[in-house]
Amino acid sequence: MPTSVSNQLNEIVELIVLTNPKALLDIGVGFGKYGLLAREYLEYWDGRGKYHDWQRRIDGIEAFPAYLTPVHEFVYSNMYKGDALQILPTLTMKYDLVLLIDILEHFAQDDGQKLLKECLRISRNVLVSTPKDMAVQAGAFNNPYEAHKFQWTRKHLQVYPGAFFVRNGLSNIAYFGQDAGAIHKKFIRRQVGSRYPWLRHVTRLINGKRP
Repeated sequence: MPTSVSNQLNEIVELIVLTNPKALLDIGVGFGKYGLLAREYLEYWDGRGKYHDWQRRIDGIEAFPAYLTPVHEFVYSNMYKGDALQILPTLTMKYDLVLLIDILEHFAQDDGQKLLKECLRISRNVLVSTPKDMAVQAGAFNNPYEAHKFQWTRKHLQVYPGAFFVRNGLSNIAYFGQDAGAIHKKFIRRQVGSRYPWLRHVTRLINGKRP
């Protein structure tokens, strides 16, 4: 499907914002939701005065061009059309973050491992979301790339450098790469602060700062 479950939006956007990438690659853009959200929260929350004055590179890969619309032209800096396994080895651009949101299950295990290896070659970090309970799916919208091929679990993803997982009821959300340790700490602090806001007040008092 060119879409993904809605209950992971908060976690994924949070991780994108905490990474603060200057260059991001969205693999399997589908409807373009995460490219749009990345563009919005990375570009428009910095106090700038100009609209549509992009300061970051957000590229995409889409194997099924029929999904692409004028929205994609507005959001993405560059769109690669074709199979990611064939496109990634040709890329020389270095990214800060690669998104694989509900994409990995469309690859057999060997091909998925090749895909992840290439992602780590061109990017400092990789953010993966894949369903915990993969439904049987042969295809959708006349797109053969929509077929589900392999059930990825935490054990398949925890082997990658610095891998940590974000709790979610439906998806395995994994983040790994060169900055994973720092991003994990930031994520935990944000989560604790949102759940227990009074801790921020206590922490400021301990550090001798006014509330």
